[in-house]
Amino acid sequence: STIQHQRQEIQLLTAELKDRDKELSDMVVVHQKQLLAWDHDRQKMLTLAERCNLLNNELKKRNEIIKSLTQQKFKEMSQKVTDATVHCRALEEKNQSLHCSVLELSAKTGRLQAREQELLTMLKLKDEAILETTDHITEFTSKFRKLESALRAAKVEKFNLNRKIEDLALRLKELIVERNKLKDDLCEKVKENNKQEEEIIQLRQENGCLRDELVLTAEKAKSLEQLLEFAKSKQARTNTELESLQQIYLKQQHDLQFLHVSLESSQELRQ
Repeated sequence: STIQHQRQEIQLLTAELKDRDKELSDMVVVHQKQLLAWDHDRQKMLTLAERCNLLNNELKKRNEIIKSLTQQKFKEMSQKVTDATVHCRALEEKNQSLHCSVLELSAKTGRLQAREQELLTMLKLKDEAILETTDHITEFTSKFRKLESALRAAKVEKFNLNRKIEDLALRLKELIVERNKLKDDLCEKVKENNKQEEEIIQLRQENGCLRDELVLTAEKAKSLEQLLEFAKSKQARTNTELESLQQIYLKQQHDLQFLHVSLESSQELRQ
């Protein structure tokens, strides 16, 4: 039992030694990393030290340059101050002349203010004229609208007149055809009338002959009277037909004149 107990203690010590060895190994690894980091930081510090020396040297050089530039700038500023003094004197003289100019301008300003007042009065008058003109424009606009409505009505009336004119033109064509037909009828009637007049002349000649023969014989006289009465009745009928034809012809002429006048007035309205 003692040996077993010692073995257990030895095992425990062995395990503890392993743990310690592992911890030491880990510590060695960490220490190596720290040494590498320290060496890296050391190299970086050396580099920074060299750069710092370089910057210090450059800073000294620049301080010398700035010092020389400052002296030069001081000389330039002294010259500028001198020039500014001279310029200030010139400006004082110019200020004096400007003061005189300001006094003159003040007088001119007074005159300009009076002129401005006059212009304001004129502008008020012009505003009143503009208002009056606006009223006239409004009135003209209403009149123009009325004229537009009248123009529309006139266009409608013109359209209606054009239709009436077209109807009248068709009616005129029909009347012209009818007139030509009546002329033809009239010519035929005139021809017939001429024939009747020739017959009347012949009858008159025959009547004269019959009248001559009437002296010779009473019987021939009676027959001639009968023929004469017949011719008179025929002449009366012929005269009546001629009068009716003349009335128809005059009526047609009157209708044609009326249609011509209507057509001319319609054409004028269309224009």
